[in-house]
Amino acid sequence: MSSLAAASHGASEHEVSKFQIYVQIAMLLAVITGIEIVAVYLPFARWLLVTALVVMSAVKFLFVIFYFMHLRWDKPFCTILFFIGLTLAGGTMWALLHLFAAEASKPLPM
Repeated sequence: MSSLAAASHGASEHEVSKFQIYVQIAMLLAVITGIEIVAVYLPFARWLLVTALVVMSAVKFLFVIFYFMHLRWDKPFCTILFFIGLTLAGGTMWALLHLFAAEASKPLPM
């Protein structure tokens, strides 16, 4: 087998393995989503339910950004830039929620 054929054979094996990873992660995300849906209807304490849902959503978020957005195979600098932007967006959202909270939008007494 020539070196070119061996290289293309190795590349196709690599692509198949990435495809299998994507399918496995998609199935894992579907299972986590199913657990989230079932958990809502179970009689858990509200704090436990909200905590579990937030943790499962964070796990799904991390899987999506690292695999489907290819951050796992990107340069670390791009990952750092992504998280800087995410932090700035989260901080802006938090500030706006507190700035325009229900108490802040009440009319002043006369």
